[in-house]
Amino acid sequence: MNLNQVTIPSINVEKSIKFYQKLDLKLIVKSLPKYARFECDGDATFSIHLVDELPKENGAIIYFENDNLDALVKKLQSKGIIFDSLPQDTSWLWRGALKRFRWKSNYFVQSRRE
Repeated sequence: MNLNQVTIPSINVEKSIKFYQKLDLKLIVKSLPKYARFECDGDATFSIHLVDELPKENGAIIYFENDNLDALVKKLQSKGIIFDSLPQDTSWLWRGALKRFRWKSNYFVQSRRE
């Protein structure tokens, strides 16, 4: 089975587009103000849809993978993205950096450890 797409809620799709473009995701659908979709490496896509209110409970944890994590984090920091934790080795044999958002979604950028 192949992952087709992951969709997350947003109260401001246009602002979300700007953030995900900083991650170098390729915007393939822009249907403002309600929807945007990005192409990821591989077959999966990532989309955002407009909601009136964000979920009150914990949201998704989304993992992006990159072969050169430390360089990617530095690049994203230069674009103004602030990480809650910088790259570090994890107990599950990956190296990762965490970004938390007020809308209850967490993003973990990671690379495989040798």
